[in-house]
Amino acid sequence: MAKKDASGQQLDFDGQRDGEQLLFVFRRHMISMRKGFYLLVIPFSLSSIPPLIWQTNLELFLLPVAGLVIGLLLFSYHFIMWYFTVYIVTDQRIRQITQKGFFGKNVVELRLSKIQNISYNVPGLSGEIFGYGTIVIQTLVGDLVIHKVEHPDEIYNKLQDAVSAAIAGEQGDYEEATV
Repeated sequence: MAKKDASGQQLDFDGQRDGEQLLFVFRRHMISMRKGFYLLVIPFSLSSIPPLIWQTNLELFLLPVAGLVIGLLLFSYHFIMWYFTVYIVTDQRIRQITQKGFFGKNVVELRLSKIQNISYNVPGLSGEIFGYGTIVIQTLVGDLVIHKVEHPDEIYNKLQDAVSAAIAGEQGDYEEATV
């Protein structure tokens, strides 16, 4: 069970190590759920057409309700995938928890001291308007690409600060050990 402080900020998470401090948590932008929004609107819109054409048949007025229920069910799947996919940044590592289906979960961890480079990209006008972009975290092993991140410039700066602090902390531990 996660502990929270007086302001409601989460202080710890499942899988947290002893002495590890949570820096921040972020998730993808809501625009990454746009397929879910389409699946909400399309069934409702299509099921609303027959009552508009045949207005004398009162049973047809139940079709938009059924379309809305189907749309909400389809949307809820995409919402669950978005809501339970989170990125946790601590003073030691980045932990990516990705929801796969209703019951699956994929966890990837990167030590901050192993990160070589961080970059971000805002994909044109839509990215500027809605405030999302892509963050690329490069390591020796490969790249962690996070698409459609909300406020990529702020997340980029926070990640840079966390990586700098982690590298400085490791160098300090090494210098203390060699003295």
